[in-house]
Amino acid sequence: MSQEKTAGAGLPTLPKSTIWMMNFGFLGVQTAFTLQSSQMSRIFQTIGADPNNLGWFFILPPLAGLIVQPIVGYYSDRTWIPKLGRRLPYLLLGAAVAVIVMCLLPNSGSFGFGYASLAALWFGAITVALLDLSSNVAMQPFKMMVGDMVNDDQKSYAYGIQSLLNNIGSVLAAIFPFILTWFGLHNTAAKGVVPQSVRWAFYLGAIILVLTTILTVTRVHEYDPATYAKYHGISEEDNTTGGNWIELLKHAPKAFWTVGLVQLFCWFAFQYLWTYSAGAIAQNVWHTTNASSAGYQAAGNWYGVLAAVQSIAAVVWSYVLAKVPNKYHKVGYAGSLFLGACGFISIAFIHSQYALIFSYILVGIAWAGINTYPLTIVTNALSGKHMGTYLGLFNGTICLPQIIASLLSFALYPMMGGSQVNMFFVAAIVLACGALAVGGIKETFAE
Repeated sequence: MSQEKTAGAGLPTLPKSTIWMMNFGFLGVQTAFTLQSSQMSRIFQTIGADPNNLGWFFILPPLAGLIVQPIVGYYSDRTWIPKLGRRLPYLLLGAAVAVIVMCLLPNSGSFGFGYASLAALWFGAITVALLDLSSNVAMQPFKMMVGDMVNDDQKSYAYGIQSLLNNIGSVLAAIFPFILTWFGLHNTAAKGVVPQSVRWAFYLGAIILVLTTILTVTRVHEYDPATYAKYHGISEEDNTTGGNWIELLKHAPKAFWTVGLVQLFCWFAFQYLWTYSAGAIAQNVWHTTNASSAGYQAAGNWYGVLAAVQSIAAVVWSYVLAKVPNKYHKVGYAGSLFLGACGFISIAFIHSQYALIFSYILVGIAWAGINTYPLTIVTNALSGKHMGTYLGLFNGTICLPQIIASLLSFALYPMMGGSQVNMFFVAAIVLACGALAVGGIKETFAE
């Protein structure tokens, strides 16, 4: 591993409380993302979407991210609003729109459009796209602020806190429908209408997003352009000139591309997890494919619990990975992905709802690896120039695989017998390829 002086060596050591506040709003944004990913398949099948067409709806979120995050990075590199900063204005804008859309999406079947009507499906599709677009606008500032303000010695800690809050938000979002059902809210509704438990889960998520965003915006003060340039050893003009995306990609460090290849496999696999989990669990455990049935809705709630299990496992495994010495990072990364692949394939075989807990623990181990290593490796290899734009472009390694997976699903789903269960065989093989691809990464530091 290269031992050159790091680009962030001039950055001061921050109090841990500052690092926590810098990332706290991430909890709210991730709550919104997890509600979307864990409930989207359930919502669309409830309002009448054909399982073979789910890929069309799951293309929209990563497509929004692919377009929006590089734009946010590019313009936030060039933004400075006194008393607000460089990245925080985008957080405020994204969070405000996300809150509105979170109140609309679960009501896609409540406006009298009719079961499986184009109006209901289009309303759902548009609100999903808007939710993901706004959530991406709100999420990107957190990744960028760590790159902007945290030195290399503290960066793993900062991204670790981000991962912790990420998973806490995921746990809350995933269990909300289950808990709200336990408290007495209805978990079934008229055909084509999303149950009350799911609607109120989104409302609670919106409240959490508002509160955590306010906390971060009021407690974090970004470096002004002169201070940023001083700490990063660049000129103030460096982030206001250049920034052509093609040129930046041409000069991206090798780690950008090798980690990106691993990301391709990982996010492809997880796209199928989010798309087909509810249907696969309903088919294997509750023996139903009828999205209006009580069994299917129970499976949707149980998938929320399993998503929470996945997140808790990711938190625990993140602490394990934090203890792994630098020279063994690739072993920790590849090993996590391989265990996740075992979890994916086990989902296809298990018919007990409680045995699935073990499967999703293994999936959570892979999720920890995906959230622990990529950003640390890539930001260490970057200088302070165009940090936001680079991270926005790197987000393409998250979004493109999801788009590819969704497009291929139109061919793969019929090939796999039209079974949501069988799609987990594909996901397991792809994630195992990701584990093998880790061998091509060489971790370096910017001069």
